[in-house]
Amino acid sequence: MCERLEIFFFAEDFHYRARIAQLPSEQNNQENTVVCDEDQMEARHSDSEIIGYALDTLYNVISNDLEEEEQDDSEEENSPKQVDDLGSQFTEIFIKQQENVTLLLTLVEEFDFHVRWPGVKLLTSLLKQQGPQVQQIILVSPMGVSRLMDLLADSREVIRNDGVLLLQQLTKSNAAIQKIVAFENAFERLLDIITEEGNSDGGIVVEDCLLLLQNLLKNNNSNQNFFKEGSYIQRMKPWFEVGDDNCGWSAQKVTNLHLMLQLVRVLVSPTNPPGATSSCQKAMFHCGLLQQLCTILMATGVPADILTETINTVSEVIRGCQMNQDYFASVNAPSNPPRPAIVVLLMSMVNERQPFVLRCAVLYCFQCFLYKNQKGQGEIVSTLLPSTIDATGNSVSAGQLLCGGLFSTDSLSNWCAAVALAHALQENATLKEQLLRVQLATSIGNPPVSLLQQCTNILSQGSKVQTRVGLLMLLCTWLSNCSIAVTHFLHNPANIPFLTGQIAENLGEEEQLVQGLCALLLGISIYYNDNSLENYRKEKLKQLIEKRIGRENFIEKLGFISKHELYSRAAQKPQPSFSSPDHMMFDHEFTKLVKELEGVISKAIYKSSEEDKKEEEVKKTLEQHDNIVTHYKKVIREQDQELEELKQQVNTLKSQNEQLQTTVTQQVSQIQQHKDQYNLLKVQLGKDNQHHNSHSDTVQMNGIQVEEVSKLKEELEEWKNKHELLQGQLREKDSLIEKLKPLQLETGTEQSSQTSKSSGLEHNNELQKELEMLRTQIQLQSAEITKLQAENQKLQVMNTSADPALGDSSATAAKNLELEGRLVQEVKDLKNEVKALSEEKASLKQHLDSSNSTVAILQDEKSKLQQEVAESKKEQDDLLVLLADQDQKLSALKNKLKDLGVPVEDEDDIESGDQADEDEDGDEEEQD
Repeated sequence: MCERLEIFFFAEDFHYRARIAQLPSEQNNQENTVVCDEDQMEARHSDSEIIGYALDTLYNVISNDLEEEEQDDSEEENSPKQVDDLGSQFTEIFIKQQENVTLLLTLVEEFDFHVRWPGVKLLTSLLKQQGPQVQQIILVSPMGVSRLMDLLADSREVIRNDGVLLLQQLTKSNAAIQKIVAFENAFERLLDIITEEGNSDGGIVVEDCLLLLQNLLKNNNSNQNFFKEGSYIQRMKPWFEVGDDNCGWSAQKVTNLHLMLQLVRVLVSPTNPPGATSSCQKAMFHCGLLQQLCTILMATGVPADILTETINTVSEVIRGCQMNQDYFASVNAPSNPPRPAIVVLLMSMVNERQPFVLRCAVLYCFQCFLYKNQKGQGEIVSTLLPSTIDATGNSVSAGQLLCGGLFSTDSLSNWCAAVALAHALQENATLKEQLLRVQLATSIGNPPVSLLQQCTNILSQGSKVQTRVGLLMLLCTWLSNCSIAVTHFLHNPANIPFLTGQIAENLGEEEQLVQGLCALLLGISIYYNDNSLENYRKEKLKQLIEKRIGRENFIEKLGFISKHELYSRAAQKPQPSFSSPDHMMFDHEFTKLVKELEGVISKAIYKSSEEDKKEEEVKKTLEQHDNIVTHYKKVIREQDQELEELKQQVNTLKSQNEQLQTTVTQQVSQIQQHKDQYNLLKVQLGKDNQHHNSHSDTVQMNGIQVEEVSKLKEELEEWKNKHELLQGQLREKDSLIEKLKPLQLETGTEQSSQTSKSSGLEHNNELQKELEMLRTQIQLQSAEITKLQAENQKLQVMNTSADPALGDSSATAAKNLELEGRLVQEVKDLKNEVKALSEEKASLKQHLDSSNSTVAILQDEKSKLQQEVAESKKEQDDLLVLLADQDQKLSALKNKLKDLGVPVEDEDDIESGDQADEDEDGDEEEQD
C-alpha cells in the first residue's frame, strides 16, 4: 500500500507538471522570444507525452482493474474488499480539489490521442469509484457535460466507444445529467452508432449504446417524452427485423435483442404516467413496431429467453390500449389452419412441459390483453357460452383451454387458468352473470353441472394449496359486486358448511392462506347478499359465524391474506414474477380487491341485526330517494334531449328556409334573365322580320324592288346622256380654242394684234373658266355615275342571289314561299319559348308562395317550441322544489336516526361509493 501511495503522489507531481505545461509562461515568453517551429512542435509533443503518462499513472493507481500483487493465502478473502477501498480512497483524495476534475475535463477536450484517451479512462474510473461526487462536480462545471458529449463524434472508434462507457457511468441515477445528455442530441448519435454497427447483429458497442439509452430513459419522464416527440420510436423498428432463418443466434445477438426489448418496455412500463405510456403505445402501433414484435412472437427458431421477453414486451405495448388490443386479437399464428395468437399462447400456458418463465409471460400477456378491455373480455367469455361452442370440435377456443387448465392435474395450470378467467370477469357484472350459464359435462351419463358448481366441487376435494388458492381467487372475483352470483353460490347447501369448517379449524401455516381466502369468500357472500334465500340471509350467516367461528377469530383469519409475504410481493407490480412455481399464489389485481373488501367485510360482520334493519331501512329510503332523483334526472335528461332535438330541428328548418330563400332569389334572378332574353329575342325577331320582309320585297314582294331597279336604270341613263352632252360641249370648246390660236398668230399689225390679243385673252379666260366648271361638273357626274353603277351592281348581285332570272316568276314565288316558311317556323319557336318562360315564371311564383307558407309554418312551430321550452323550465323548477322537499324529509329522517344512536353516512359518500372512506369509518367504529 505504501508503494502505491508513493506512485500516487508521484503521479500527482506529474499531474501538477502537466498543468504547468499547459499554462502560458510569461517568463519563458520573455526569455525565448525567437523559437524554431520544430522546437515548438517537439516541446508540445513532449508536453502531451508527459500529460499522457501522468493520466495513465493516475488511472493505474485509481482503477481496480489492475492485477494485484501476490498475497498470502490467508489474505485472499479480504483482498477484493481492500482493493476496492484503496481505489475509493485514492479517488476521494483526488477529487477533494475540484480543480483536478475541472482540469481533467479540459484535457479530455484535447484532440491528441495520447491525452484524450487516458483522460477518458481516468474520468470513467473516477465515476466508478465515487460516482455521485464526481457527477456533482461535472454538473456544476461550465459546459462539463457538453465537453464529454463530443466524445461520441470522435472519428477514432476507441475513444468513441470508451466515451459511451464514460457516459454510462455519468448518467447513472442522476436525472439532471440525463436530461442534459438527452438534449445534447445523444439519442440521435447513439441510434446512428447502433445502425452503423448493424443493429441487433452488432457487437458489444451496440450493447453499450443500449445500456446508455436505458440509463437516459428509465424513470425519466422528460427524456421519454423527448424520445417520443423526436420520432425516435420509429427508428427502433429495424432492430426487430429478424430473418426467416432464425437458427444460429450468437450470444451477442441474443444480448442485444434482449436489451432492445427491455428498452421498448421502459417506454411503455405500467409505472410510467398513463398519458405518456398511451402515446408511446399508439406511436409503436402506427410505425409498425407492434406488428414486428408479433412477427417475432409467432416465428419459429427464436431462443426461449428472447421469446419470453418478446411476450412480456408485447404485453406492455397492448396493456390498456384498445387499438393495440384489437390488433393483437386479430393476429394469427402461421399454422394450417391458422389459429389466433391468443389461443396458441394459452396452449403454452396450460402445458406443464413449457418453461415456468414462459408460462408466466403468457399469463401476463393475457392479463394485459384483458386489462380495461370489455370487448376482449366478452369475446373470451362468449367462447364458453353454449350458443357459441363449436359442436364439431375442429377448433379449440380460448374458453375451452381455460376450462381444461382449470381442471387439469397440474396445480400451476389450475392457478394460471383461474387467474386468467378472473381477469375476464374483472369489473364486468354482465359477464359474471353470463358465466353462470356455462355448463360442463363431467363424465358420460351424468348430467352437466355449472362452472360455479364444478369449481366448488374441486375446492372441497382437498387438492393442492396452489389449486385451492387459484379457485378461491376466481370465486371471490366472480361473486364480488354480483348478487345473482352470490345467490347461485348459496343455493348449493354444501358451500357454507365447507367454508365455515375451513375457517374454524386450526391448521398449519400453509393452510392459513386458504383459511383467509375462505373467510374473504364468506364475507363477500354476506356483504353482497340480497336476502333472497331465507336460510342464508345476512343475519343467519353472521349468527353462524359467531357460533362456529367467532367474530374475532374470523377477522384474524381474514387478516392472514394481507399479512402474507407473497401478497406484499404481488401487490408491487402487475407482472407476475416468481422465483419458483411454489411462490405463485397471488395476483396483482386480486390484491386490489382484497384491499377494497377487507375493511368493508370487517365492518359488516360486527353490525347487529337491529343496525342491519335500520341500515336496510335507511338504504331503502335512500334508494327510494335515489330512485326519485334518478327518475327526475332521467325526465330532465329526456326533456333536455327533446329540447336539443327540437333546437336541432329549428336550426335545420332555419337552414332549409335560408336555402329556400336563396333558391327563390336565384329563381327570381333567373326569371329576370329569361325576361331580358325574351325581350332581346323579341327585338331580334322584329329585326329579322323586317330583314326578311325587305329581302322578300327585293325579290318580289308587291313588285317594289323591280320598280326601284327600273327607276335607277332610268336615272343612270339620264346621267349617261348628260355626261355625253357635257363631253360634246367640252369637245366643241376645245375645237374652238384650237381654231382661235392660229388666228391670233396670223395678225401682223400691233394694234390689230393688241386689240385681237386683248379680246382674245378675255375670250380665252372666259373659255378657261367655263372649261374648268365643265370639268368639275363632269368629275362630279362621273363620281355619281360610279356610285350609281356600284349600287346597280349590288342590286344585280342581290337579284341574282335571290333569283337568277328576274323574269322567272315561278322560281321567285317558290323562293318567297320558302322564306315565308322559315319566318313562320322561327316565329313559332319564339312563341313556344316565350310560353315556356311564362310557365316557368308561373311555377317559380307558385314555389315562392309555398316557400312563404313554409316560412310562416316554421315561425308558428318556433313559437310553439319556445312555449314548450318555457313550460319545461317551469316543470324543472317544480321538480327542483320537490327535490328540495325530499332533501328536507331525508335530513329529518337522518336526524331521527342520529337521535336513535344509529350512525348515518353523508349523502355524498353514499352516492360516490368510495370504499376507502367506508374503510376509515369501519376503523373508527372498531376503535370506539
